[in-house]
Amino acid sequence: MEPADLRQSLPPLQRLALAYAPHAVAPQWLGLIALDARLAGIVRNSREPMLAQLRLAWWREQLALPVDPASAHSQEEKGLSTPRLEPLLAALACWDRDRAALVGLTDGWEAMTGNAPLPSSAFEVLAEARAGAIAALAVGVERAVAHRMARAWALADVAGRLSHPQERAAAVKLAQATDWRSGRLLRDLKPLKILHGIAFRAAKTGQFDVKMSGKAALLALRIGILGR
Repeated sequence: MEPADLRQSLPPLQRLALAYAPHAVAPQWLGLIALDARLAGIVRNSREPMLAQLRLAWWREQLALPVDPASAHSQEEKGLSTPRLEPLLAALACWDRDRAALVGLTDGWEAMTGNAPLPSSAFEVLAEARAGAIAALAVGVERAVAHRMARAWALADVAGRLSHPQERAAAVKLAQATDWRSGRLLRDLKPLKILHGIAFRAAKTGQFDVKMSGKAALLALRIGILGR
């Protein structure tokens, strides 16, 4: 699977946000967003919690292994096929630092594998894990701002995914009570600004089923150009 194919496999809103990632960091953003979508799919499509946990454990183990892009490329040229050459893992080779944040993302999604209704703490664990992974792309004092904004987006996003009434009510309550302040971020984090801005609009209206729309595209364009 080529990067373009990986991009096309993403949800529309994530593709929209990714379009505003500067060229230098686009591979890191693509890998992160694609991994998050893959892990979400594992949880969503596994009939039994144990099956989801086993699949997440495989990703946890793979992400914990040292990155050796040169070796992987050499094996690929020889036509060898190994689990380490799974296309998404290849896309994540650029995450040579802060791999622990990616491992933490698997832990966050594992918190969502229990029996319904899940406790609100599961949504908080996932939000913290997603925030930590996104904040790993930031530097210095920006990390705290990125973490706060990413956590708010993550809570709103999960609230829109849930169908169980009790779970959805708990997630909506958490999203509405979180700190929605924006903040100054470098251009490298523009995808986060867009995700946060669109989710904030949903949180204000209470409509958490965020879908790709003309309004969302216009808002993304405004944030992409003006930064707010």
